[in-house]
Amino acid sequence: MLEPGSGRILEVHTTKPGIQFYTGNFLDGSITGKNGVRHERRAGFCLETQYYPDSPNQPNFPSAILRPGDLYQTQTVFVFGAEEG
Repeated sequence: MLEPGSGRILEVHTTKPGIQFYTGNFLDGSITGKNGVRHERRAGFCLETQYYPDSPNQPNFPSAILRPGDLYQTQTVFVFGAEEG
């Protein structure tokens, strides 16, 4: 992802097949963060790597089933940078 105004770049590398994008639509300013900044609607976002939400019901999706004794291991790397210029 490139933010053209600032040149900031975000790359997400993951072993998961999908990413859930959350925008904070239900934030209403009632939560205060660092330096007293209020968290307003869409004031930030979250990227959650995961299996596809309907994986258990879709045979053509990667399986999200973890059986007893199976090892669960995943990796997600966020790489931040800036466009030169």
